[in-house]
Amino acid sequence: VQLAESGGGLVQAGGSLRLTCAASGSMFRLNAMGWYRQAPGKQRELVAGMTNGGRTNYADSVKGRFTISRDNAKNTVYLQMNSLKPEDTAVYYCNALGPGPAYWGQGTQVTVSS
Repeated sequence: VQLAESGGGLVQAGGSLRLTCAASGSMFRLNAMGWYRQAPGKQRELVAGMTNGGRTNYADSVKGRFTISRDNAKNTVYLQMNSLKPEDTAVYYCNALGPGPAYWGQGTQVTVSS
């Protein structure tokens, strides 16, 4: 499975961005997909996840502001980010879970200016 993120960039506080993760390869064994982020000097953390059944979970810090969604026909997962804050600045990674090791994209930088 290969994952490719896009949609990052520089935005002012209060603005919005939509991240896209395009997946390719053997998708049928995947159980869930999600987004993680890693800020400088901090550990990588889960931002949002979605199971194949459509169940979602979010980090407390993004609840009510971020929305994860997927288009199964396009093998694509999205992260809509609204009301962005400077503390959302990080490299955002797409993640996919299956029976083996997790899959990761290369990451996309999101920078929120105050």
